Amino acid sequence: MALVVICGQPCSGKSKAALCLSEALKDLESKPNVRIIDETSFHLDRDQTYAEMTSEKNLRGVLRSEVDRSLSKDSIIIVDSLNSIKGYRYELWCLARAAGIRHCVLYCDVEETHCRKWNIERREKDGISYNDGIFEDLVRRFERPDGRNRWDSPLFELWPFKDGIEKSSPAIIDLVSYITKKVDSKTRDVKILQPTIATQSARFSEANSLYEMDRATQEVTSAIVEAQSLAMGGPVTGLSIGHDLPTINISRSVGLPELRRLRKTFIKLTGQSSLSGPPPPLDADSAKRMFIDYLNREIGNG
Repeated sequence: MALVVICGQPCSGKSKAALCLSEALKDLESKPNVRIIDETSFHLDRDQTYAEMTSEKNLRGVLRSEVDRSLSKDSIIIVDSLNSIKGYRYELWCLARAAGIRHCVLYCDVEETHCRKWNIERREKDGISYNDGIFEDLVRRFERPDGRNRWDSPLFELWPFKDGIEKSSPAIIDLVSYITKKVDSKTRDVKILQPTIATQSARFSEANSLYEMDRATQEVTSAIVEAQSLAMGGPVTGLSIGHDLPTINISRSVGLPELRRLRKTFIKLTGQSSLSGPPPPLDADSAKRMFIDYLNREIGNG
């Protein structure tokens, strides 16, 4: 049905805007299915998440994957996060286009000085706040949305410091109207994104890559289990499962449950793409090579 990307500086009122928007949508007679996807859903600590670029990138990957899984023509998804990088907002727009749904951005426009003051006030009240250094870094790197960009359009703007945030805020009323308005062939003021051959092909390629990865990692896992069985439960060293593939060197006996957990973690880490991480391998041998390297690092001889 729609993807709403909430954007703004840290401590600019985004979560309250997401809640007010959700409540306004649920007040409608049609009672649409609404879901907010945010950092707290994954029990992530803000300071730890934004302390390093790697952890921040992983956060974007987790959020993006959850959005991709949740999008449908029967639900409204609200992404409550900084969404401060225009390239990442473009990725979310691409997900909406591939799903063939409406898309818009809700921007909480608050001056840095007020955001900084709100961050300090939250800390004093034992609320969720940012470390000062992390706050300043996020403010510095923030890329303001521009309604002239298709991934930032249409752009609805709130001014939380001046006007507050309510279900009745003009921007929220206009946004609700935009994403729920019935359209026909004559409608011109509402744009429903249409998937292109390129986006459909990309989604097919990604699905095919994940299939190859799943199959390849299962083959590696099965080979380790069989080798350990032949070794009477001992460690597996120098195991080769294919030409031009690295050998498997595991320093101890590893049970099937642990191998399954390692395999699941590897697929999750490798399956992130673009700003959210490297793309998944496109062939079985590449997937096997990456998985073997991962196992050797995690439980190998060192």
